[in-house]
Amino acid sequence: MFIQTESTPNPATLKFLPGQSVLDIGTADFPSAEAAGNSPLATRIFAVGGVTGVFFGSDFVTVTKADTVEWEHVKPAILGAIMEHFQSGQPVIADGGAQAAGGHAEHDGEDAEIVGQIKELLDTRVRPAVAQDGGDITFHGFDRGVVYLHMQGACAGCPSSTLTLKMGIENLLRHYIPEVQEVRPVAV
Repeated sequence: MFIQTESTPNPATLKFLPGQSVLDIGTADFPSAEAAGNSPLATRIFAVGGVTGVFFGSDFVTVTKADTVEWEHVKPAILGAIMEHFQSGQPVIADGGAQAAGGHAEHDGEDAEIVGQIKELLDTRVRPAVAQDGGDITFHGFDRGVVYLHMQGACAGCPSSTLTLKMGIENLLRHYIPEVQEVRPVAV
């Protein structure tokens, strides 16, 4: 098994490509070791000292490290953990994938049509590009012209995430949906 790695815009996060499917549908975000309980793969990666976050996409795993740890010290152990997991035959998520999600929060009400347009633009224009960088951005809410988005994986805590939100996503949404006035990140 050969696992490729790619850097991301977030220097604290690396993208690992195991060359096979990680999740069949959706994404899974593990912002802490405690959140990784139902994922044998995430638990194995968190066992490596200095790991502070794990995120799964369809064909990649992104790992975030503590600022006090250097990649050259933890990358070999993370590669080993990923390789051991896929060779073990264990599932990525133990309870049938309950952790994996399509990502977007539900939204009912008079803004349903606008929210549908926002989610469509996120799914077709934003999320594929962000997945290339090892992360995901999901809809969290819409209230009085403000779109609230949740940043995951390499996007969470990325130094360029504010620029991505304001100059990229906000401008895109405002261009296509006049009701959108601003985009803000949320921590879940």
